[in-house]
Amino acid sequence: MKRAPRSNPYRDAWCGDLSAQQAGSPARVSGWVHRRRDHGGLIFIDLRDRSGILQLVIHPENGAEQFAAAERLRGEYVVSVGGDVVLRDERNINPDLPTGEIELQATSMELLAESLTPPFPLDEDIPLDETLRLRHRTLDLRRKPMVDALVLRNDVVQSIRTSLVAEDFLEIETPILTRSTPEGARDFLVPARMAPGSFYALPQSPQLFKQLLMIGGYERYFQIARCFRDEDLRADRQPEFTQLDLEMSFVEEDDVIDVNERVMYEVFKVGGLDVPPPPYARMSYDEAMLRFGSDRPDTRFGLDIADVSDHLRASEFKVFASVLHRSDPPGVVRAINAGTREVPRSELDELTEVAKRFGAGGLVWAFVQDDGSWRSPIAKFLSGEEIAALTGALDARPGDLLLAVADTVAVAANALGTLRLELAARWDLVAAGGHDVLWIVDFPMFERNEQAGRWDALHHPFTAPSGDLDADPGAWRSRAYDLVMDGTEIGGGSIRINTPEVQTKVFEALGMSPAEATERFGFLLDALSYGAPPHGGIAFGLDRIVALLAGRESIREVIAFPKTASGADPLTGAPAPVAARHLRELGLRPQS
Repeated sequence: MKRAPRSNPYRDAWCGDLSAQQAGSPARVSGWVHRRRDHGGLIFIDLRDRSGILQLVIHPENGAEQFAAAERLRGEYVVSVGGDVVLRDERNINPDLPTGEIELQATSMELLAESLTPPFPLDEDIPLDETLRLRHRTLDLRRKPMVDALVLRNDVVQSIRTSLVAEDFLEIETPILTRSTPEGARDFLVPARMAPGSFYALPQSPQLFKQLLMIGGYERYFQIARCFRDEDLRADRQPEFTQLDLEMSFVEEDDVIDVNERVMYEVFKVGGLDVPPPPYARMSYDEAMLRFGSDRPDTRFGLDIADVSDHLRASEFKVFASVLHRSDPPGVVRAINAGTREVPRSELDELTEVAKRFGAGGLVWAFVQDDGSWRSPIAKFLSGEEIAALTGALDARPGDLLLAVADTVAVAANALGTLRLELAARWDLVAAGGHDVLWIVDFPMFERNEQAGRWDALHHPFTAPSGDLDADPGAWRSRAYDLVMDGTEIGGGSIRINTPEVQTKVFEALGMSPAEATERFGFLLDALSYGAPPHGGIAFGLDRIVALLAGRESIREVIAFPKTASGADPLTGAPAPVAARHLRELGLRPQS
């Protein structure tokens, strides 16, 4: 801890802060009994508070009553102990504890609270059932992995605040109860008791309010914002989450990127990551999708994807020919050189199933032989010239394994993008401790929703478009930028639209009528009509960033009170029914 606690009857020092420098001095500490050991005439207690663990030694000669009380202590009892800090014998030093050179020879002890036996051990870092942990989250929070994660989370937030205040940003809160303007995920709705039949919505992000702050003249805003999305939860999503949200006026892309690189570099240092200082590389969306099959590419390893379609346009092999002669949507053949590796047929079959799960009809594989020919089920269907051309295009050498997918652009990218991640995991291709950070830029403005027969915004409809706005919406590009680290998107933003004319044109491209646009976003269009500065911003997923820094697989490991994958809270039992009379007060009809 950074400063000693104010001296009071409970303590004048933190357990983890005492060291050899305090040897010979008195101290009083308070905390939980982490572990108790009776060594026949001496009782040793590991006392734990948030700062760490301190060993206490209770001698019978320091008081029979105190010694008897120490014998009755059990795990998680809460005590306050006074005594003298002494150096341990050299043979008893514990190098695994920051306080391992010292112990507290107890001279007084007060039992503050007893404890039931916890349903799982708190003094061991062992795998535990997650539902059990969440049901007893209060106890789980005492375990060192959780303490470390939440202390790191605090340090990250404080680093962000320090950096942004130094950059002349103002921290401003935006409303939690607002109007429903659903874009993508469903809103969480809150009935308005004073307006029966009407509802507030919890914000999916502060997007529109931060734009209004820019139009209001505040120029540099940030907020550690709570956000809510009522979506079908995927493996590692939460219905409520936290993001660093910021916005800047009179800026272009480079200005926003420059500030946020400095902020994030300080965050990386807080997490102890070996990340080079900015500036960070930039890659276009199109390049990322071609080379890595993803707009959040993991660039810590190779296995780049290559488009080999041009080498096969005259091929008579039916699988390739049928795909490449397709025009709507167009087909491609893309491939990966997986390098020299002995891969059994059973593993090739497993990799084929991976590709199929992501939409591919199958997976073509081939081993390059010493004479340049292929060992492959399809070798007999390709000419020698085609095999040589593909081998050259993939820079392949004898012994290399080549993997290919023939399908639409989207399916080929998705299948091979997933496959390269699968190969990296199977073959341990990512160097330990290595990290890579880059920006993805120059996104399409829209993506086609074939099922609904309309265009959807790839980011959101307030992103400024670039290029010819009279062209087909499929050709529009956006002034968006995402920050990607190790294959995970940690932040995304854009330059925003700052005129009502362009905003209306984007709404029209999305199939929104003028009446609908005015009904849903009239307040924004009105604000844009009163002189809106060029502005842009970004939002970072705080939970995801802390999980990456802490090396945790799930964001639930860095949130104090998370929900399960189904959105439930085992600790409180939420969500839960409410009394029928409360529903009637809100103008809602109880379910029969």
